[in-house]
Amino acid sequence: MTTPLPTNEDAPERKWTVLPLLEWTAHYLRERSFEESRLNAELLLAHALRLPRLGLYLQFDRPLAARELALFKKLLLRRMTHEPVQYILGETEFMGLPFEVTSAVLIPRPETENLVEESIRWLKSSGSAGGRILEIGTGSGNIAVALGKFLPGAHVTSLETSGDALEVARRNCERHGLGNVEFLRRDVFSAELEGEFDGRVFDAVVSNPPYVSEAEFNLLEPEVREFEPRLATTDGADGFRFIRRIAGLATGVLRPGGGMFLEIGYGQAEAAARIARESGLTGIGVQNDFGGIGRILTGFAAGGFPPS
Repeated sequence: MTTPLPTNEDAPERKWTVLPLLEWTAHYLRERSFEESRLNAELLLAHALRLPRLGLYLQFDRPLAARELALFKKLLLRRMTHEPVQYILGETEFMGLPFEVTSAVLIPRPETENLVEESIRWLKSSGSAGGRILEIGTGSGNIAVALGKFLPGAHVTSLETSGDALEVARRNCERHGLGNVEFLRRDVFSAELEGEFDGRVFDAVVSNPPYVSEAEFNLLEPEVREFEPRLATTDGADGFRFIRRIAGLATGVLRPGGGMFLEIGYGQAEAAARIARESGLTGIGVQNDFGGIGRILTGFAAGGFPPS
């Protein structure tokens, strides 16, 4: 794929500077139906110039060297294939913290911040801020690291089946200097897991599992469908396979009164609540995300109480 973007050598009489290049790129992306075209342009150019994004606004008249323009063009060509900007940059932000992301992990979403915030709020209000947390589906480690960071007295055990994802998560944990988070390579569907964690030892179970159905997966935007790890996105079934498993597991590993906090998809609230109820959890509730969508399923082992 090529673009009409010239190099300085192609047009020696014209030196590309920051502002015109941003405007050209934003227009180019917008014409091709890319969302947040201006933001995409700013992030890619800032990365090429090794500047913070806001630094671009202080250097609108800065001319680009040939090597800088060539690098920017490579980044733009990657974006034109619909590769997510976060993978191109190799980093994103979650809960105000920077995280490395690669194609081995799901890109953290703002909606998942609701999950972490709700978990932290309940753990603090229930007097369990220094307790034990089981997180299922590590990915980049964003949930486990955020919990460990904002609950320094807690101990977080995080499970992941992908070895490549675990490497990313461990690097992110080291980056934030945490000693209260451990990562284990485990398959949540393994029968051996029951014996390993049975005994009601956790104060909370937290997870953002794959909840996109196989049918819905084929309708997702190409950024997700073609680039993010399929196993972290869809359960390959009806969208409830992991929800059933985690709700059932939670009843066996939570202490009396412990809470489960589970991210769910659009339109899943009623069915997911029924699954949690049938698993034996009590005080079932669904909290909305920033967009007003039922996103966080909560349930409690006997003796627990829902968030107030």
